[in-house]
Amino acid sequence: MLKEFKEFALKGNIFDLAVGVVIGAAFGKIVTSLVNDVIMPLVGLLLGGINFSGLEFTFEKATVKYGAFIQSIVDFVIVAFSIFLFIKLVSKLKRKEEAKPEEPAEPTLTKEEELLTEIRDLLRGESLKERS
Repeated sequence: MLKEFKEFALKGNIFDLAVGVVIGAAFGKIVTSLVNDVIMPLVGLLLGGINFSGLEFTFEKATVKYGAFIQSIVDFVIVAFSIFLFIKLVSKLKRKEEAKPEEPAEPTLTKEEELLTEIRDLLRGESLKERS
């Protein structure tokens, strides 16, 4: 079991995943700032100056902050859409890469095929001399 874990951990996939998580966390902070500092104030202006982050109501001793919830939903939608666009771009680039035709490798000829090719070339050479 330890050997299998070592193979899994050192394959490289785990490192790619770790890098993805770190970049994702940083990206999440950027998106949160975008939502909090740019998008939500504009949405609030469009809706008559409402500040979503301050929306709340009190039910007995419990305070329900539904504005923060709305802001979290907007965060999620923006992050999900951004990831969708990024994956779509990467997929498109991969498809272009796969679509590039590979240069055909010269086929390896058997001895029989080589002899036939030589005979053909010799016959072509004679027919070209006869035409001249």
